[in-house]
Amino acid sequence: MTSFTLADVRERTYKRRDAWWTVFLVDPLAARLVVWVANRTSITPNQITFGAGVLGAGSAVCFALGTWPWLVAGALLFHLSFVLDCMDGKIARLKGNGSVFGAWVDFIFDRIRFFGCMLALLIGQWALTGEVLFLLLAPVVTFLDLVRYLNGSQVGKTRQSMRAQLRAAAEGDTRAPAEEDPENTEPDGGPEADRDGGADADEAGAGAEVVFVEEVLRENPELDHEQARERSAEAGTRVIDVHQGFTRKFGWYGRLRSALLRGRVRPHLFSGIEFEMFVCVVAPLTALASAVVPGATLLVPVVVFSCVALAAFEALIVYKLWLATRDFGVEMARLRGED
Repeated sequence: MTSFTLADVRERTYKRRDAWWTVFLVDPLAARLVVWVANRTSITPNQITFGAGVLGAGSAVCFALGTWPWLVAGALLFHLSFVLDCMDGKIARLKGNGSVFGAWVDFIFDRIRFFGCMLALLIGQWALTGEVLFLLLAPVVTFLDLVRYLNGSQVGKTRQSMRAQLRAAAEGDTRAPAEEDPENTEPDGGPEADRDGGADADEAGAGAEVVFVEEVLRENPELDHEQARERSAEAGTRVIDVHQGFTRKFGWYGRLRSALLRGRVRPHLFSGIEFEMFVCVVAPLTALASAVVPGATLLVPVVVFSCVALAAFEALIVYKLWLATRDFGVEMARLRGED
């Protein structure tokens, strides 16, 4: 019987970069639980997904009850549900027993859990306090969560299209490459993983004579932008960079990005994962203040902050994409001129 170690879990199941909430607050616990589950049980990823759904349902019930002890219990159950949600993918990668249908089930359960818990939290608070503001926040949270999914899909698709066209132009292929929908491998079902400029893993090794600077930075986070260009050029490859405009405007970003990636944290600091966790964990946990001062809570400010932070990061991603499309035109002209 195979005996898995913590090192095996880290090597085989950890993503190269992930949300900071996952890296610091989920993986340390989830990895140890995965070792125990993988070595001592025959539990499947789908069974773990179902368990996460049960905890999510329990969290929603707690939120609906509304008072501060139930809010705290609901927050803890939601976080534990997310830990299980991360474990199912790790078990699947570690044992190789995942399935396409299981990925679909995981995604659907994720969305049901978040929306169910979010609505139970806000409607429960409205029922308890009579404050209409809680009802008004529900469609705002729903709208922003929908926007970030649609935006992530389209940004990923646009980046793939640009990379494919640039690679084809560099290799002398004048035909327009077919566009492919971006794949989604985030633990929360979100498409944030490659929206900050990183290349998809399945493209990183294609066309060996053509190198995108973002690929070099992703593989070598210790390098800055200029060092990545120089290293690629010295290797005799054709260097393509569609983030020159962003780098010129925000020189500090490269240093921050490298520092974060060395810790396995992606630069998209407030993604869908943080959004869900702030709404369904941090916000209800602020009800602990009610144990000291009756009625005191920061639930509304935290939810509002979550909405503002998510919107700001989505806007930043769109701005970076806009700058990249300008650099894309320059790079295409350069490559065609070279040919």
